[in-house]
Amino acid sequence: MDGGDIDIENTLDLMGSLQVVLKKALIHDGLARGLRECAKALDRQEAHLCVLAQDCAEQDYIKLVTALCKMHDIPLVQAPNRETLGEWCGLYKLDQYDNPRKVVKTSCVVVKSFGETSAELDFLLSWINTNKEQK
Repeated sequence: MDGGDIDIENTLDLMGSLQVVLKKALIHDGLARGLRECAKALDRQEAHLCVLAQDCAEQDYIKLVTALCKMHDIPLVQAPNRETLGEWCGLYKLDQYDNPRKVVKTSCVVVKSFGETSAELDFLLSWINTNKEQK
């Protein structure tokens, strides 16, 4: 058994896959970050996926994003918090040791283009499809 025979389903989790998908979308310029950009992308139906932070304090913000996602049938995934979501989307500066500093918190991110396909993207899409069927 060589290193390529690892069972991918057991090594992937939702948040790790989401982080990889957001990084690849950022590299391929496929992210909309912040309420204004996200609302435009959702309304124009350019979005493939929407990520909303769980610790968003503005109820109007949450209502708007969830309503736009439901109206246009765009999957909505919850991220742990705003700071983590901002870091995953590249909203930070690196210090001299390549550690993220000055992370800008964001409550909403929309993926307009996934970029390249990967095992994490496949896992995330299958997770979305199984959760959509349960609702």
